[in-house]
Amino acid sequence: MLYDKARIFVQAGHGGNGCMSFRREAHVPRGGPDGGDGGHGGDVVLVCDDSMRDLQSFKRRAHYKAERARHGEGSNRHGADGETLEVKVPPGTQVTMDDGTLHDLTIPGQRVTVASGGTGGRGNKRFAGSTRQSPRFAENGLAGEERWIDLRLKLLADVGLVGLPNAGKSSLLGRMTRAAPKVADYPFTTLEPVLGTLDGENRQLVIADIPGLIEGAHEGAGLGHDFLAHVERTALLVHVLDLAPLDGSDPVDNFQTIEEELRQHDERLAALPRIVALSKADLVAPERAEEEAAAWRARLGDDVPVLVTSSATRQGLDELALELFRRVPVRERVDVTSVEGEEALAEHMVFRPAADQGFHVEQVDEGVFRVTGPPVERLLARHDLENEEALAHIEHRLNRMGVIRALEAAGFEPGDDVEIAGMMFELHPG
Repeated sequence: MLYDKARIFVQAGHGGNGCMSFRREAHVPRGGPDGGDGGHGGDVVLVCDDSMRDLQSFKRRAHYKAERARHGEGSNRHGADGETLEVKVPPGTQVTMDDGTLHDLTIPGQRVTVASGGTGGRGNKRFAGSTRQSPRFAENGLAGEERWIDLRLKLLADVGLVGLPNAGKSSLLGRMTRAAPKVADYPFTTLEPVLGTLDGENRQLVIADIPGLIEGAHEGAGLGHDFLAHVERTALLVHVLDLAPLDGSDPVDNFQTIEEELRQHDERLAALPRIVALSKADLVAPERAEEEAAAWRARLGDDVPVLVTSSATRQGLDELALELFRRVPVRERVDVTSVEGEEALAEHMVFRPAADQGFHVEQVDEGVFRVTGPPVERLLARHDLENEEALAHIEHRLNRMGVIRALEAAGFEPGDDVEIAGMMFELHPG
């Protein structure tokens, strides 16, 4: 069974805590602070791996957690960074983040960071200065990012076979390629997309047999709805049309049904080049097959080739193969390591928006104020609130950030209570 959807939880590693330590050595009467910094937590990175074919591995495991960083130590020893967790996904995977951001992993080796590790805390050595020569506090490491992400596999095929159930798509794929799809004389024999490779003299084409569509497929009817996404990446569609439907339906109506379902799913599909393959020609008289082909050519025009085919006798299959190679453009290879006219970058560079520097002050009650915003919440998360020196440092940083001025503008007076990140403080600035 093809697994083309998965929802997983990713959690980056926690940053290491900074160390509070003082140098103590023989014959060194005034050893200063020497606490090292904590390391950076490990990231969670998705890596496009050509050895994978579907998302089945994510059905057995849904939680992925990167390694946390080591804490800083004395003698200015910094903590080791957490190891990056690499999660392999097959080519064609589309990643949807919790904020709606989309990532497409189509080239083997492509990487995308889906959860960044927490930054490490600074040791007390970093806070030493002319006015504070022996700081007795250090920063805590921050927690890494964590979120649920959705994975969706969209097959990387050059050609997609579409049509009603029992139109002859599986038989066509089996005779033209080395694929071995299940073939039977009842509808919905194909329960999942099947890929086959068509070999040419100098190139290959990947052909996908998409499970049969029925009317209303774009709204969830039948089995084809779940697999319509797999034809989105194809360069060409082959509409397989039964010349003699067993149910006595009109081939023209059948053609319009499939075309409408494709258009309702994605307007791009309606604009893709088409080839119409009239299948099961061995079940009708040759004269009738040619008459039907002529009628379809007149109906669709010169831009849509119409071929009479038979998987049983291989009639028209060689002509169809030549037409596919002629109409599917050659995919250009892109060198991801360098760009013409520019030097190759030493490493992959990621640019992210800067962290939100804003905060908001509001009065919630008489003598009670609330301060919200990522900067002040990160500041409190960094420090031990039981440490008096750390509290004094927090108050100093709040003043430098302009929080105290904003509180005074809102009516704050020394001794009033201030709530930050769910914790209540009694501030006495100055």
